[in-house]
Amino acid sequence: MKIAICDDRDDDRSALKALLEAYDQDFEIKEYGSGEELYADMGYVRECGIVFLDINMDDMDGLEAARQIKAECPKVHIVLVTAYVNYALDGYKVKASRFLLKDDLEQTLQECMDDILREIWQEERVVEFSFVEGNMRLKVDDIIYIETSKHKNVFYTQGQTFSIYRKMDELEDDLKGMGFVRIHQSFLINMKYIEKISSYVMILTTGKEISVPKSRYQEVKQQYTLFKGAE
Repeated sequence: MKIAICDDRDDDRSALKALLEAYDQDFEIKEYGSGEELYADMGYVRECGIVFLDINMDDMDGLEAARQIKAECPKVHIVLVTAYVNYALDGYKVKASRFLLKDDLEQTLQECMDDILREIWQEERVVEFSFVEGNMRLKVDDIIYIETSKHKNVFYTQGQTFSIYRKMDELEDDLKGMGFVRIHQSFLINMKYIEKISSYVMILTTGKEISVPKSRYQEVKQQYTLFKGAE
């Protein structure tokens, strides 16, 4: 895995790099002394699994660098590192995966890496199905939802749809434990794409609205709450 460390203090970069190498010697780690230097090397950043950003840097600080990186590389995991705890809220605004205090890195880095690597593994999971269009391998995270249409089930992904002649119960079993929720007979939803659930309506990040039956509403909300808590 490729990792980038961006901090304007040489000693802080070296300390973090040593901790990462102690965690896993197979990491490829590249260091940057400013947000501008990091952003100028977006070719490397796009290949990174994780970018560690110091918040307090001159000119382009870590928050601005995080915003620009996320705009171009939404799947890169950003870890904000700072000496000041009052920046934690800003981390959520730039969709950072984690927020770490420099003084606590020795105690917190391992858990942080465990969690992020688990998330990366989940994002890279691939499933294979025999669709009407042919055999396809899909990333689990790219499947938004599956909907029954006439005698087929249709997979809706980012920009494409695929049809399959298999029962929804079978597809639900195939995707069990991968973050999907069955809201009724005709829909299996990837919970990653749920924006909110309220008043018996589920709204996806794509803007699609799906009615949730009263008989399933509490169970669906509970599954979604547990999913969000596990992220």
